[in-house]
Amino acid sequence: MSPYGKIFLIFGTIQVMLDKKILLTITAFTAFATMSLAQPKTDAEKKAIQSAREKEAAKTEIWEPVPAKVTPGKLAGEAPSDAIVLMNGKDLNAWQKENGGAPTWKIDKDGATTVVKGTGNLETKQAFGSIQLHIEWREPTAIAGSSQSRGNSGIFFMGRYELQVLDSYDNPTYVNGQAGSMYKQHIPLVNASRKPGEWQVYDVVFTAPQFYADGNLQTPAYITVFHNGILVQNHVAIKGGTEWIGQPKYTAHKEKETLILQDHGKDGGNPMSYRNIWIRELQ
Repeated sequence: MSPYGKIFLIFGTIQVMLDKKILLTITAFTAFATMSLAQPKTDAEKKAIQSAREKEAAKTEIWEPVPAKVTPGKLAGEAPSDAIVLMNGKDLNAWQKENGGAPTWKIDKDGATTVVKGTGNLETKQAFGSIQLHIEWREPTAIAGSSQSRGNSGIFFMGRYELQVLDSYDNPTYVNGQAGSMYKQHIPLVNASRKPGEWQVYDVVFTAPQFYADGNLQTPAYITVFHNGILVQNHVAIKGGTEWIGQPKYTAHKEKETLILQDHGKDGGNPMSYRNIWIRELQ
């Protein structure tokens, strides 16, 4: 501390016995004076201080590993360079009927793939674990049925954890079964549904569950869902495989399983359409 700083502090100590108000004024002045005296005056001092600050900052900088470069799509919704494109509007080469066989859903002239009622679910040939999924879907323009019998389908992660697809535009139903719900498990935060006939989008981050060697659950699956750009599931823990009746539960399975699109053919009004489906595998 400079000699001047010492003088200010001693004088401030004397004043405290005389007048507290004077002490506050002098203490404030003392701090200012001391701070002013501590400021670097030369360029060399300034450079030395800056160099010391940069060295401290460098201690918290991480340079490796360098993230891989991924080129985003030119337009919103287009697949990035590292994506696996599952539905391109031209063919269904990435798909099969559930448990095998050539897919029987039809590709329309606009490039959409539409459910053919009663022909069964569509299943990816490739198995996946944790993923980022982009999927676009459309409800039939002609409204038929109500509640769960209106535009019903579903996206089954790892073949067993269902994100509900339903016409939920002015269509009352149980809320843990409407569009954007994890079926019978998690209610969506909001109803972000568009009108029938308009294309809708799910952007999903799904984290696969992990199991111990003895088959017991180690960590549950988690899912985050944006419906038409609006958050409807915020990193919720999936309670187990989807059940229509009864409570969900976990059964140990492989680290990677297929993605399934549902043909809810037992009800009417379900000629659902899908397009532009792509996946990014996550570590």
